[in-house]
Amino acid sequence: MFGMLKGLIPTGGRGTRLRPFTFSTNKHLIPIANKPLVFYPIEALAKAGIKDIGIVTNDTRPEIEKVLGTGKQWGVNFTYIDQPYPGGLAHVIQVSEKFLKGSRFVFHLGDNLFTEGIGEPLARFVKTKANALAPYLHHKDNRRLGVPYFNTKGKLMKYVEKPANPPHDLAVPGLYFFDHNVFKCFSGRDKITPSKRGELEIGSVYQWLMEHGYYVETYEIDGWWRDPGQLCDITEANRLVMEQKAEFIIQSPLIKKSKLIGKVGVGKGSKIYNSVIEGPVLIGDNVEIAKSYIGPYTSIYHNCKIKEAKIENSVIMEGTIIEKVKRRIDQSFIGKEVTITGKNRNHRLIISDLSEVHL
Repeated sequence: MFGMLKGLIPTGGRGTRLRPFTFSTNKHLIPIANKPLVFYPIEALAKAGIKDIGIVTNDTRPEIEKVLGTGKQWGVNFTYIDQPYPGGLAHVIQVSEKFLKGSRFVFHLGDNLFTEGIGEPLARFVKTKANALAPYLHHKDNRRLGVPYFNTKGKLMKYVEKPANPPHDLAVPGLYFFDHNVFKCFSGRDKITPSKRGELEIGSVYQWLMEHGYYVETYEIDGWWRDPGQLCDITEANRLVMEQKAEFIIQSPLIKKSKLIGKVGVGKGSKIYNSVIEGPVLIGDNVEIAKSYIGPYTSIYHNCKIKEAKIENSVIMEGTIIEKVKRRIDQSFIGKEVTITGKNRNHRLIISDLSEVHL
């Protein structure tokens, strides 16, 4: 659709707000509607016709590269770029200069979801031939984001990162557009410098471009946006994606004495016996479910075993076993290779650091 542009997706970061899950799993690989989170921005760029995508990594590169591969499955080509230290979003751009080679590009955070994709703001960026474009949307908690400030004529005047008292509810989500002029902000006597938290902020890039006379355009995004950065956001993002973006395909014939209601997707090699599955529900590959109820907005990733349990509105990660749990599991996010059983009268708990348990 839009030729001669490149894409940039960062997949580093510590994911501190999602601990303890991110101690063992890169945040960008957490499954949302049974698909790793980073797949969604890749699909958005591929749908827009962007074929060359830089994947910026840090010490998590082996894990990311193992899952994403070369990009062939999306019809694109990945170039892996190492970020030597977590220097901020603007630093991600700086270390990618060789890959971008003077191209106009789309910078899409690897953990952000946009229900309407990126087509409309990208079209605006291309049509106006702007040096940069800052999408914005309404967001009630914009104090933790970049905030655009406009004059009385609606023209962007400044971009402030995490302001204490924003004048409105507008915010810039994790989607940014630039041309090759962006790299000028990293050199010279007036180059951008790290913020108080020691990072090169994306807001500083936009501000530098405006102050140096470059054409910075804006565009209001329709639909919803999510950055599932906290545990409570995971189930909400899972629900929204299942409502609007997920595909429900039954790939396994091994469903016996069970009732499937509504939209249900079942992966390859999965087995369902004597159970009720009330969609929307997504079940991954090689999952076994027996004598259970799986309710709406639940996604169960690959290689899980569920027996004599009731689960709804939850995200279950790979390799988890849940057996003989009498009380319903609801609004829960359960990590990889967890075992939950109700076989004992008393609670027997093995819980890692920074975990949260409600009994």
